[in-house]
Amino acid sequence: MKKNIRYTLIAFTTIFLGIQLIPVDRHNPPVVSDFEGPLEIKTLLKRSCYDCHSNEVNWPWYSYVAPVSWLVVHDVKEGREELNFSEWNKYSGDSEMKDEIIEEIAEGEMPLPIYLVTHRDASVSEQELLVLKQWSGYSAHSHKKDHGDED
Repeated sequence: MKKNIRYTLIAFTTIFLGIQLIPVDRHNPPVVSDFEGPLEIKTLLKRSCYDCHSNEVNWPWYSYVAPVSWLVVHDVKEGREELNFSEWNKYSGDSEMKDEIIEEIAEGEMPLPIYLVTHRDASVSEQELLVLKQWSGYSAHSHKKDHGDED
């Protein structure tokens, strides 16, 4: 029995060390056009959003340990595809993107709950959400009408 446990531990250790050799892309491309807005808004967005939605990701230590690194890199890749504050100029419908940001935060979709486990300071308070809504001119009532929803 002890022999089986020993071989199992050796196998798991070998596999764990082996998967560390699988490369993942953790580079930060250059900032093309950074988000421009009031300092209070930019500070909030940097704190809560930039680690997945910009080219200025602060890669934490666990993003270098497989298999967690694979998940982190995947989330950042998807985050940048959805919204990239380092390419802000490509969003011609600026107000639509602002509304989308507000909705994702208000619905608790962003920041991702798994991200908040290790980045508690990234959560957005109700007061901060109100500040974001004022900045964006967001109105849930008019936004529902824009999407054809009934009240």
